Amino acid sequence: MDLTHSAADEAFRGRLRAWLRTTLPKLAPRPSPDDWPGRRAYDTAWQRMLYDAGYAELHQDASPTRRLIFLEETELAGAPYVGANFVGLLHAGPTIAAEGTPEQRQRWLGPILRGDEIWCQGFSEPDAGSDLASLRTRAVRDGDSYVVSGTKIWTSHAEVADWCELLVRTDPTAPRHRGISWLAMPMDAPGVTVRPLRTLAGSTEFAEMFLDEVRVPVANRVGAEHDGWRVTMVTLSFERGTAFVGEVVACRRTLGELAALARANGRWDDPALRRRLGGLRAEFLALWRLIQSNVSEAQASSSGVPGVGGSVFKLRYSHARQELYEAAADVLGPEALDLDHAWTLDRLSSLSYTIAAGTSQIQRNIVAERVLGLPKALKGGG
Repeated sequence: MDLTHSAADEAFRGRLRAWLRTTLPKLAPRPSPDDWPGRRAYDTAWQRMLYDAGYAELHQDASPTRRLIFLEETELAGAPYVGANFVGLLHAGPTIAAEGTPEQRQRWLGPILRGDEIWCQGFSEPDAGSDLASLRTRAVRDGDSYVVSGTKIWTSHAEVADWCELLVRTDPTAPRHRGISWLAMPMDAPGVTVRPLRTLAGSTEFAEMFLDEVRVPVANRVGAEHDGWRVTMVTLSFERGTAFVGEVVACRRTLGELAALARANGRWDDPALRRRLGGLRAEFLALWRLIQSNVSEAQASSSGVPGVGGSVFKLRYSHARQELYEAAADVLGPEALDLDHAWTLDRLSSLSYTIAAGTSQIQRNIVAERVLGLPKALKGGG
């Protein structure tokens, strides 16, 4: 396992830094968080700039190491994140690149990388969140189409999406994990209804989605029919293995800002707080090394797909992020109640991290079974 960077990697880092220095000052102001059309336009314009400069392929075709450098440097520079198209760039796109046919890769990867099309994720359902394999949205084959009916919830960025990575049950008689298929569904298809959901922080980046006999071409299925669970594991491997890289860099920067604020407002005199911040510094450094290890492992594999180490990372990162923003509230004092403060909103958002992208309980089960080799838990807790 090699965690060092080659001379070519460092040369790439230098070119990227120079481009960011000259490009970022030219960006327009960020739109209001509630202005979804504006956010879509801003995020896709940034993606187009990356594409025109030759950096868009870092989301798909480059080595995991180059992608890691790209995410690290853009976050350190304060560049826009993938924003409204994080599902397309970090989940659906990599899955199509790994599992799609040549025709599917040609159809969807270019528009994703150019910022022409936005994707959302249609995985969870009201009764199938952590237990995703219990999903009940049905797709019935009718000639060259599937007729899809059901309900999805926590559908990320459905309000601006052109496509949805959708999990459906294509064989209700098969065992839970074997009757599922992964479809690319056009969001403008008749029968799709989107209802925004307001989060604890007041944002509406999630939605509930109702599907009433929506016709999806069979050609939009990624992977074999009924093999969608395996394809989904590829999607979740990218989500847990590499999608949080930029956030770890942001957390490390926030930690430095917290220490500076504590020195300025007198909280630094508290030895318990200093130990707390020091422990978090070590925690996020260890998480960064774990990312490098996971990326190195993915680069060495034939598929390039992150392995089970992504679950180890996701489990610890979710809790570390919550601990970071609890420490931020301690440093802020009464200001931590101000909903206009970015750290307050981040603190509220952090509460979802032990649920999103697979609950901590699910990650513990994966680590227990696939890393430690322990037997699966018996049904009913026996």
